[in-house]
Amino acid sequence: MVPASVGFQCPECVKSGSGTGHSPSASAPRTIAGGVIAADRRLITKILLGINAAVFVAVLIAGDRLVNGLLLFGQAVTEPYGPVEGVAEGQWYRLLTSMFLHQEVWHIAMNMLGLWFLGPPLEAALGRLRFSALYLLSGLGGSALTFLVSAPGQASLGASGAIFGLFGATAVLMRRLNYDMRPILILLGINLVFTFTWQGISWQAHIGGLVVGALIAYAMVHAPRKNRLLVQYGSCAVMALLIVAACLVRTLQLVP
Repeated sequence: MVPASVGFQCPECVKSGSGTGHSPSASAPRTIAGGVIAADRRLITKILLGINAAVFVAVLIAGDRLVNGLLLFGQAVTEPYGPVEGVAEGQWYRLLTSMFLHQEVWHIAMNMLGLWFLGPPLEAALGRLRFSALYLLSGLGGSALTFLVSAPGQASLGASGAIFGLFGATAVLMRRLNYDMRPILILLGINLVFTFTWQGISWQAHIGGLVVGALIAYAMVHAPRKNRLLVQYGSCAVMALLIVAACLVRTLQLVP
């Protein structure tokens, strides 16, 4: 033990904490949500962009067979004389894989543009782990609402649910920081108009992602410091359970 001004400290603590007795991370700068400020504040955003791009290239190479394997739908036959497939048949992975699936260049371009502009500020404000949870839960929330209220054979794909979650989270963060809300509200309003006027757009994924993203972000940036981790990750756990519950309800409706 090493003598200190009050009592003693272990040598390891002195070495790792520069004589304070605390780990370096304890006094490291934190984001508004309590996350550690990282050197590369776009890392998770870049990884998500890379995954979406890789899946898009794979689709260009493999074609419809891969699309059918990753696509989100409740219950349908995708091939002549093939088995009944879908989330209701136990293929829950489709809720996740469809989030990274795109077929058209314009579709992936629009979604990745949104991710590139909305992702880094949120990643910097929330931290990597919280931002990852926000993105994934927003996308899964959009997938769950699509599965819950759409026709069993209606197909859905794309990162739009997760991107709308980032829209909702950005609005919450700007409100929390007392920034001018008009730019994000105008941009969100334009996207909502497209959501309900263009054919072939899954409004369920957009609205589901938007609501989940806003709720998760609110819990993250308004959590009291004393119980911050409990509130933040507890909220994520509750949202995950609600997503699972919605999928179970729809599965029971479709499968006798």
